[in-house]
Amino acid sequence: MSRRRGASDEEVSLFRQALEEAGVRRLTSDRADPGKPRRDDRERVAARRDAAMSSASDAPSSRTSDGRVEPVRPSARLDFAVPDLPYRTRSALQRGRIDWEAGLDLHGYTLDEARDQLETFLHDARGQRLRCVLVVHGKAWTGMADYPVIKSHVNAWLREWPSVLAFCSATDADGGTGAVYVLLRRRGEH
Repeated sequence: MSRRRGASDEEVSLFRQALEEAGVRRLTSDRADPGKPRRDDRERVAARRDAAMSSASDAPSSRTSDGRVEPVRPSARLDFAVPDLPYRTRSALQRGRIDWEAGLDLHGYTLDEARDQLETFLHDARGQRLRCVLVVHGKAWTGMADYPVIKSHVNAWLREWPSVLAFCSATDADGGTGAVYVLLRRRGEH
């Protein structure tokens, strides 16, 4: 086993000279500067957002698909957020730091009943200008599938709902992987 030797003063001097010639400068801050977004990026994102909002009314009927969904494991943590959601907001939601103002328990419902209940609940919550709600979907599966049916569908449905900014599995105190916190867009908020 060879010993690692330190760089000689000459090697250090040559290295620093090479860095200087290449235009490398010492960092003065530990913060990254992402720069200003290009105007065309902001306009394109705003146009897509406006198109999505105008094409979607808030009527609760048939808001979500009833087609095939990706199966989710009972212990899987669910996590979704729109791309422009601030990191701190998403982090606070994941840690259960945003108080939920209303809850819905989907235990005992058929798939169609659960879908109707969820759509009505989200529509009412948005109408009441609630910011965060709790949806308990459970994680048990029925005889008709080998995965948690309601949990898998809630995962798909919430991604389709335009008023949902983010959702994630709850903390253990609020149901763990059998429930999700849902962060809602307020009326008039883009």
